[in-house]
Amino acid sequence: MNKFHGTGVAMVTPFNTDGSVDYQGLERLINHLVNGGIDYLVSLGTTGETATLSKDEKKKVWEFTAEINNDRLPLVAGIGGNNTLGVAEEIRTFESSGYSAILSVSPYYNKPNQEGIYQHYKYLSELSTLPIILYNVPGRTGSNMSPETTCRLANDFKNLIGIKDAAGSFDQFNQIMRDKPADFMLISGDDPVALPMMSIGAVGVISVIGNALPKQFSDMIRLCLKGEFSKALPAHLSLLEFTRLCFAEGNPVGVKSALKQLGICNDTVRLPLVKASSNLIDLIAGQLKQLA
Repeated sequence: MNKFHGTGVAMVTPFNTDGSVDYQGLERLINHLVNGGIDYLVSLGTTGETATLSKDEKKKVWEFTAEINNDRLPLVAGIGGNNTLGVAEEIRTFESSGYSAILSVSPYYNKPNQEGIYQHYKYLSELSTLPIILYNVPGRTGSNMSPETTCRLANDFKNLIGIKDAAGSFDQFNQIMRDKPADFMLISGDDPVALPMMSIGAVGVISVIGNALPKQFSDMIRLCLKGEFSKALPAHLSLLEFTRLCFAEGNPVGVKSALKQLGICNDTVRLPLVKASSNLIDLIAGQLKQLA
């Protein structure tokens, strides 16, 4: 699964000012990312505002993304939720042509215990024809997938190939690295900790800020893959403030503001999110002048 080493980008879903999906903007974004040197694309993760898209819109975005990508980069589809049977049906009926894997978030809102999380992924693993990357993001789901559960799943199901972990706990990351199978991938789910996570063995990141700055971010991650952390450190530090601003008023509000300023797509988001404040827009503009 070396195709998922390096920089993946959780793509935004561009919207027109009337709130409809902006497919021209999505095409520009895909080409911007491919030309920026990233390693793979993630379609309809959290950053894609997937919770606000209809079933038909999701199907069209996935198909359009595969068409425009045209096999230039590996593609991952975000398919997750808090109804195991519903997620299973979405995976079962997913038109997987052009896609290499599924990213599936740990069940949110219901707050299952560790056995419930294990049984959820066991159910999905046994029916999916594509490999699955687990996604642990306690700040959004309301529950944490423990290292014990992660490694239990990794050992029991070979098509569970890695975890995007955004728990923010290096105690947790260290335990996963110690106990996981050798070929199971630990992937950073947070841009600002990608470098330190890779220093202990993570294979890369699924990034938000990479939407706006794919070359700058993927160049830094590529140095980390080579073990050249001292060379990567200046880029890592230079991106910290831009990253903070991108999340200051919610994701993908900040990065969509940056993309608008770069001429890639509009900054429209769907409720309950709202556009960036004028102050944040100005601060992001200042960072882009330094970085882009």
